[in-house]
Amino acid sequence: MSALDPFLVEVIRHGLSAAAEEMSLVMTRSARSPLLREAGDLSSAITDAEGGLVGQGRDIPIHLGAMAYTVRELLKRCPAGTLREGDALIYNLGALGGNHLNDVKVARPVFVDGTLVAFALSLAHWPDVGGTWPGSYLAEAVDTFQEAMRIPPMPILQQGTLNRPVLDFILANVRDPVACEGDLLAQIAATEAAERRIRELCAQHGTETFVACMARLHDLSEAEMRAAIAELPDGTYEGEDFLDDGGPGGAPARIHVRIAIRGEEAHVDLSGSADRVANFCNTTPFIARSAVAYAARILSGREMQQNAGALRPLTIVTRPGSILEPGWNAAVAAGNHETSMRVVDAMFRAMEHIIPERLSAGGPATSGLLAFAEPMPDQSWRMLYEVHGGGEGARHDRDGSPATRVHLTNTSNTPAEVIEANYAIRVEAQSIRRGSGGAGQHRGGDGVVRSYRVLAESMWLTSCVERCKMSPYGLKGGADGKPFRITLTRDGVSEEIPGKSNMLLKRGDLVTMESCGGGGFGPAG
Repeated sequence: MSALDPFLVEVIRHGLSAAAEEMSLVMTRSARSPLLREAGDLSSAITDAEGGLVGQGRDIPIHLGAMAYTVRELLKRCPAGTLREGDALIYNLGALGGNHLNDVKVARPVFVDGTLVAFALSLAHWPDVGGTWPGSYLAEAVDTFQEAMRIPPMPILQQGTLNRPVLDFILANVRDPVACEGDLLAQIAATEAAERRIRELCAQHGTETFVACMARLHDLSEAEMRAAIAELPDGTYEGEDFLDDGGPGGAPARIHVRIAIRGEEAHVDLSGSADRVANFCNTTPFIARSAVAYAARILSGREMQQNAGALRPLTIVTRPGSILEPGWNAAVAAGNHETSMRVVDAMFRAMEHIIPERLSAGGPATSGLLAFAEPMPDQSWRMLYEVHGGGEGARHDRDGSPATRVHLTNTSNTPAEVIEANYAIRVEAQSIRRGSGGAGQHRGGDGVVRSYRVLAESMWLTSCVERCKMSPYGLKGGADGKPFRITLTRDGVSEEIPGKSNMLLKRGDLVTMESCGGGGFGPAG
């Protein structure tokens, strides 16, 4: 492979990235749910024939990190020899390199002249996947069976033909089948677009060359990650962060990391984290690894491609029975985007005194989720899954930005006009939460305020928000930012509601989200 033209390798790299970007564009243009069309809660990736991640869109880091494992685990259940041209599999099980059950994957094997060369993988967050509570988030779920429908690998396409019985089975178990069908068909179309681009690359450059270039890309990323680790001083560094609750007696749940740097390799041990919690904040070991991979890339200070090769210098350890490896029947809906963030922050805290110039203080490292579910007269549901950013943490050379997102999320809020056109909700306020950022030599960014008035006779609400009790931290002597706060105003009386809850709203209720400010950096002058 050393004889490969390096310019050709870059052409293939960008061709794969462009194909993944096209997948995401197909999704946003053709999906039915506002969560996908407007907020962009989706990700696209391309792997080699063994499932090694090699191309990705500019999507959501926590999805993309898990995609490094998704096809590899799928192939253990569905060997490559059982797949045929024109097939596509749908599944959402966490045990298959996955995350929470709302993130439904469609994997299409790509064949060229009868040879399997790659997989096109589309991941989309479905607004509802069945389960106990509309939206498939149950704050006090004791196991995953209360959360949502579990979909093992099933052939949604068979040699190019839609498998209607599988589709009918899935749609019979979700609350908004019309939206889910539209979203699924968009995922299938996205994988078809990637298949077309991969075949074009093979036709232009030769299939053997294409496969060799993918292997070379893994090697290049491995070398770059090893060089980045080698620049850090050898040693063992420890950090921790806390979820608001979930520990014994409702105490904060600890996420602990020990990072051992030895030469050009890093050993990341998360086994000191809390035991499995009795709510939906557990997560899968694949999400823990995804968070570590993201943090390692940020700590490297390099713009490297995050593919399978970049993972080779990293040894990542979780503990069976812990919040990061709770077993496959644990409730995990929130761990996907809440607990994963705590892993990143714990790693940042571990390196605070080693490379502070590469770090930001604590910010809105949470989905900031409010999910509204409206029952319709025909017994279907309309789902609004709305995420909220906050104030970015300050850095060593600048203030934090207001009203943004950090770390592993990369979604947008839904415009007020779209909400009011599609749901019985009126957005009554949207503004900057002035003064919420922490003080310091550089100040943390300010959060946002957004209020929702319920216009329907009833509405089911889920809140899934961290940083309500554990404020975003300051770095190097900077002050903490103000925490998230959610308020329900009913019949003229306002009360604060928990960051993780399920409740029934009625006409006239006003729900106000005040998101956190970022932490400051350095002591205030």
